[in-house]
Amino acid sequence: MGFGLAALTRLAGTKAIDRIGLRKPVQNLVSAGTRNGFRAAGAANRTFKSVQRLGKPARLAPSHDTGLFDLTPSEEQQMIVDTVTDFAAEQLRPAAAEADAKAAAPDGLLSRATELGVTLVGIPEELGGIGTERSVVTGALVAEAMAHGDLSLAVSVLAPSAVSTALVQWGDAEQQATYLPSFVGENVPAAALALQERVALFDPFKPTTKARRTPKGYQLDGVKSLVPRAAQAELFIVSADLEGRGPALFIVESSTAGVSIEAEPAMGLRGAATGSVHLDKVSLPAGALLGDGKAEVVTEVVRLSRLGWAALAAGTGKAVLDYVVPYVNERQAFGEPVSHRQGVAFQVADMAIELEGLRLVMLRAAARAEQGKPYAREVALARKLATDKGMQIGSVGVQLLGGHGFVKEHPVERWYRDLRAIGVLEGVVLL
Repeated sequence: MGFGLAALTRLAGTKAIDRIGLRKPVQNLVSAGTRNGFRAAGAANRTFKSVQRLGKPARLAPSHDTGLFDLTPSEEQQMIVDTVTDFAAEQLRPAAAEADAKAAAPDGLLSRATELGVTLVGIPEELGGIGTERSVVTGALVAEAMAHGDLSLAVSVLAPSAVSTALVQWGDAEQQATYLPSFVGENVPAAALALQERVALFDPFKPTTKARRTPKGYQLDGVKSLVPRAAQAELFIVSADLEGRGPALFIVESSTAGVSIEAEPAMGLRGAATGSVHLDKVSLPAGALLGDGKAEVVTEVVRLSRLGWAALAAGTGKAVLDYVVPYVNERQAFGEPVSHRQGVAFQVADMAIELEGLRLVMLRAAARAEQGKPYAREVALARKLATDKGMQIGSVGVQLLGGHGFVKEHPVERWYRDLRAIGVLEGVVLL
């Protein structure tokens, strides 16, 4: 279908169609294809099947509670962060502009990202991973470091680990045996946690996607919006309102009849190649229900997802600050660096202060979640700061670069657009 659009575009650029009077019809076809995107069946290049028998679900052990509030990374965490930081700087940052322009990650980038083993950290050793205990803080540090390279590409890289984390946390033995082995190999499937819907005042706890019981399992109907790498995804975890029970999560393979994908490019996160997932009378087996359909599982997923977005905001905010500081120190106006002006210096200082506050609240929420303590209040604060202060940092970054902040030669305009997604999206990432 992509080849079809490319062919139409090339045809529209030729002079021959003017002589035969086809200019307007061809332009209308190209316009419609660009505006609406091409609907396609879900990716169907993998068959998920159980490769081992599990007597019970494998879970990561809870983190040890030291009784101290210390956010200093351990040696192992620091090593992971350093590795991810280097990868983000060397691989994501240089590729970000092209990904934004093409609304797709460059070829080979995401396969190189899987070599980092991001998904392995959250999967127990008995299932082929390297995880020994649940570490929300480590996940937050990884998301933050990844977003310092580029937020949209970080979302693309981290989306599959959201699905594997959900399966580890709430999947039963059969679900884990069927799906998790694919996440520990070299060819990790594109996968996504799809909660978002295209409705006004969307509430993740009241999805408009409906699920009803059938003699063989469940039937889903609805549309999920702004799903990363939707066209390539082979597996989704979808939220739906289960009749008589409320919100629940379902495992949906993209090859299932009734699943189709439509391109949905957005203002930001263009490198994540977002799309909408259409569920039209999708029949699922009884084993597709995740976490026994408990409403508290959906609550936990939403909170941990919002925490992930706060970590991404902290990483991108740091990227803005790190770019702005040398710029205002080097940019000359009236014979001196613009940073010598109090109006500029105070704005940079405010950016650093707000970023530090956001980061500390986010990590405190992650630490409490990791230790099994109540963390709803901390997540709410982190999300509020990420939404408001993240946007503020992006906006001030554009402002301090003046005219340069408005052009694509400098990355701050892209970071500003990406940061707008923090207060809009639900799901996608999961710590």
